[in-house]
Amino acid sequence: MAREIRVTKEGYERLQRNLEQERTRLEEATRILQELSGTSDDYDDTGLEEAKREKIVIEERVDELEDQLSRAVVMDSAPVDTVSLGNVVELTDDDGDAFQVQVVSPIEAGVLETDVPSISDESPMGKALMGRKEGDEVQVAIGEKVTRYRVVSIA
Repeated sequence: MAREIRVTKEGYERLQRNLEQERTRLEEATRILQELSGTSDDYDDTGLEEAKREKIVIEERVDELEDQLSRAVVMDSAPVDTVSLGNVVELTDDDGDAFQVQVVSPIEAGVLETDVPSISDESPMGKALMGRKEGDEVQVAIGEKVTRYRVVSIA
């Protein structure tokens, strides 16, 4: 059985938009390939081969997006008492600097179209934050560096 992918509503919508964009690109690539096939001669088929490779890349991306969407499970609105998928978390670091991150699934991390940076729930920071409450402190080790953060708020 294929592994389900937990996503936020925004992440699911982004995947759908990406799929539609890739399908449009695939239609265009197919049209170009057909045109080149009809006009290509045997001596200069580099354009034709490049068009074939581009079409294959787009087909693979369409397949990947369709697979992700077929396995996607949209998470309900996240509760705000503990950090879970979809929450925006305000943190302070050891220096007292405050910042926000949104905890999302790996396929959404870094690519959601929001003002708040997104981090994967499978990243070191994401793992440390999951299930935490306001006021909790977490330590995140990346390599040999360990940084402490305090959860200020969860939205």
